[in-house]
Amino acid sequence: MLNLILFGPPGSGKGTQAEKLIEKYGILHISTGDLFRYEMGNNTPLGLKAKEYMSKGELVPDEVTIGMLKNKVDANPDVSGIIFDGFPRTIPQAEALDVFLAEKGTEVTALVALDVPDEELVKRLLKRGQSSGRADDSNEEVVRTRISVYKSETAQVFDYYNAKSKSKLIPGVGTIEEIFERLTNAIDEACC
Repeated sequence: MLNLILFGPPGSGKGTQAEKLIEKYGILHISTGDLFRYEMGNNTPLGLKAKEYMSKGELVPDEVTIGMLKNKVDANPDVSGIIFDGFPRTIPQAEALDVFLAEKGTEVTALVALDVPDEELVKRLLKRGQSSGRADDSNEEVVRTRISVYKSETAQVFDYYNAKSKSKLIPGVGTIEEIFERLTNAIDEACC
């Protein structure tokens, strides 16, 4: 089973590349943002629990997020693999993902991280903000804060999987096709 963690800071191109990877490998895409919207929009027990924390301005606990992830995986038992997008964000989440996958008799194949210089990320996000209307992509200070938070809170997940020889750093600058080719080369090397 091909289980990929698609990793990188905001604006690195994860969404664009995820679509191409899904098409090439025929695997399930799990985006934590999509999971939250689905669970909360359908008022599932986990969605209601997430709303409760968010309404108080608190972070949703890992066990709620992991519960949502388990529901999605369990609802798709016949997939040949999964792309995890936006998860794990912390070492405890990575450890929980490893335990969950081990219970399923599988493991993370590779973490592929798109490496993009900060100034390029800022440029991309501000450009995206002009067309998307997303407030968090329209303000340079907010964009820089998001990149900083990624580096301080999320980047250590790369090191966690690197210690297991599973992390691959992919240059994320170039054409969409060039970046995709680098990604697929790294994935094919990791799984074959």
